[in-house]
Amino acid sequence: MITDASAIDSQIHKNCVVCGSSNDRGLHVEFIPLADGGVQAFFQCGKAYEGYAGKIHGGVISALLDGAMTHCIFQQGDAGVTGELKVRYRHPVEVGQTAIVRGWIKRDATPLYITEAELIQDGQVKATATAKFMAQPQLIERG
Repeated sequence: MITDASAIDSQIHKNCVVCGSSNDRGLHVEFIPLADGGVQAFFQCGKAYEGYAGKIHGGVISALLDGAMTHCIFQQGDAGVTGELKVRYRHPVEVGQTAIVRGWIKRDATPLYITEAELIQDGQVKATATAKFMAQPQLIERG
């Protein structure tokens, strides 16, 4: 059974549109584990991800937040799928600037994980999310 977060990511999640290293059209976001069990990533908000002029598309923001929360579950040595995702867009995310995406587990009631994430740009929280994930251990029980 795979229990290392980076092994879970690289072996069963390599084609993910947010973080997959094998997805030629993906965002290629690299989530870094934090000491508190959460994760963090830096995302360059390029024009290719624009919705309205100069603003990052809400779907891209949602995907980044979901990806951060997924990686928190990897940090637990588990895999999970999103059962519910609620995103709050507080301020526009600007094209041409770097954003910080952070995620953490609020409650572990395995097989249910309650997670939270935020996207920060220029020191301001631009979007937040909460989600419920269902553990999927069968995904990582490969030799």
